[in-house]
Amino acid sequence: MAENFKSKKYAIVLAAGISSRMGICKTSLLWVEGKDLLNYQLEQWLNVGFTPVVVLGLHNSHRQKDFHPECITVINSHAYLGKTTSILTGLQQIPQDFEILAISAVDQPRNLNIYQHLVQSHEENLALITAPTYRGKMGHPLLFANEMRSHLANIQESSLGLRQVIQDFYPVICQVAFENPEVVVDINTPEIYQKCFGLYSTLP
Repeated sequence: MAENFKSKKYAIVLAAGISSRMGICKTSLLWVEGKDLLNYQLEQWLNVGFTPVVVLGLHNSHRQKDFHPECITVINSHAYLGKTTSILTGLQQIPQDFEILAISAVDQPRNLNIYQHLVQSHEENLALITAPTYRGKMGHPLLFANEMRSHLANIQESSLGLRQVIQDFYPVICQVAFENPEVVVDINTPEIYQKCFGLYSTLP
């Protein structure tokens, strides 16, 4: 890891969805360097000094022991009620005194350089929320300061969930522009997966 593993930086990685459009659990999709999609992302977070908190569902709970020992895993038995339940489940594992909390999803792989750039911008700007953008479109992951914890803890699926927080705080979000469309990629279909897998496989 690039930083002390006791750093107060955490990343909730949402992986509890059933992935009906993919037809296969996304956590086990082959990615680069012989790693599956989820373990690739966990490695990137560890390398940037974050402790990953992996939120699994009942259907893939057997994967709890497949990850690096510095990862925290938790099962969301109510994942069918929406992504908000997974965010709240992950948030329960985050210490009250965290410094930065990132929220990402298993279908949003990003390389280490993106995480490093976002964290640097977040810290330099003392931002409440930091988000990557590509050609004006906001992407993922999102980074949150400790002051945002109470707002995250009160999200509800019935009121847009995390999107409501983004709407409420949009004017103060530190938006970091990237020239790489990777920051807006969501692997939701087999076609997108094949396209992205081909691109990642050719990276040095």
